[in-house]
Amino acid sequence: MSARQMHPGMHPIDARLVQRLIAGQFPRWARLPVERLASGGTVNAMYRLGDDLVVRLPLVRGGVDDVMRERTWLPRLASRLPTAVPELLGEGEPAHGYPWPWSVYRWLAGVNPEVGSLRQPVLLAEDLAAFVTAMRSITLTCAPQAHRGGPLASLDTDTRTAIGELRRIPQEGVDCDAAEAVWEEALLAPGHDGPPVWLHADLMPGNLLVDGGRLTSVIDFGCLGTGDPACDLFPAWNLLPAKAREVFRAALNVDDATWTRGRGRTLSQALIALPYYRDTNPAMALNARHVIRTVLRER
Repeated sequence: MSARQMHPGMHPIDARLVQRLIAGQFPRWARLPVERLASGGTVNAMYRLGDDLVVRLPLVRGGVDDVMRERTWLPRLASRLPTAVPELLGEGEPAHGYPWPWSVYRWLAGVNPEVGSLRQPVLLAEDLAAFVTAMRSITLTCAPQAHRGGPLASLDTDTRTAIGELRRIPQEGVDCDAAEAVWEEALLAPGHDGPPVWLHADLMPGNLLVDGGRLTSVIDFGCLGTGDPACDLFPAWNLLPAKAREVFRAALNVDDATWTRGRGRTLSQALIALPYYRDTNPAMALNARHVIRTVLRER
């Protein structure tokens, strides 16, 4: 990752700080080695703690809400989902100059799936559909609104601003007129007319773990909540090839309006991410380029 900061207001975090935090609040783990994990994540730093644990710390104040959502909801969701999810083992508090709550989780084995290198894309599509179906079937009350889970029009200003920024970066080669047309088509699609459903709301490849090509875990539930079911269609365009994309759609029985909104939401996220992260987070920028190409080819 580039030495340039992704966000303003990022708090400096290193292994020595993590060791001090662990020693002060969880002395039973104080002798375990701490190792920074390479990650394309944008809100949290991740450190492996020994063989069986991982420490997750917000990089910016905006990550605090993610921490609290996971503390509240992950223990209640885990038994209702078909894949493993992060198991909270320790609730860390501000100390040693670090200003925000942080968490210790059980380590989950697996690797992030890579676009173009999926071993079993159709089976992975079925696994993802099973996870999304399970999320939608949850009936827990008092859920927060999912991040990006509200009306599609709420993303309009940011999306059009991003398109304008990309027009000023011709080296990215984005067909901004075509992108704008896809976005406008999504805005015209009928909205979700049923009750809001439970969503992970950030099904990026970096938040999925696979083994042997099959989905084993879903991580980073900081955006979770309820909202438009189109929000959890992201893998159709940010990960799956064409045939597997259709398997994913069929398994979820997605109607045309929801599919159109899902494509628009996924494109919006990519359009906003590309100019923001192109110089600071290569993984996010790379996936954003893939999404834009995939959506515009499908048009």
